[in-house]
Amino acid sequence: MKTDIEVRTTSGRGEGVFALRAFEPGETVMVGILETSGIKNHSHASQIGKNEFGFHSGLSSKLNHSCDPNCGIQLNASGGHNFVAMRVMATDEEATYDYAMRNFTIEHFPDICSCEQDICRGSITGWKDLPDARKKAYRGFAAPYLIEMDRDNLIS
Repeated sequence: MKTDIEVRTTSGRGEGVFALRAFEPGETVMVGILETSGIKNHSHASQIGKNEFGFHSGLSSKLNHSCDPNCGIQLNASGGHNFVAMRVMATDEEATYDYAMRNFTIEHFPDICSCEQDICRGSITGWKDLPDARKKAYRGFAAPYLIEMDRDNLIS
């Protein structure tokens, strides 16, 4: 089976997922396959609903966080997270996403973010703590349950 991505060692962030070809905006870089659900939250768990966490099989846990990601999240029929290019990705570019695109709060990562992007927030935060401008920039690339949770928080 031909694959368009592979795991490589990154500079200072362990392993990451890299593109073996260019990807266009909206193109699926990696399909997320939900392996288990109903688990407790941990560093490699994905929030898959308002109060539900699951674990994706495959390379999902190898995708690194970035405060200026090139991939976003779209739910698939299995409830898993597909990783979709938000902008043109070049061959050999590392695929990254903002962990806030899937988790309302972040509890299991270091206090200091290591993405080194110009717009780095300084720490890995959840959707709840994203600035409104970032939430707008992620429109269509964040899990829909996060928008519902955000709305619920405004009402309460």
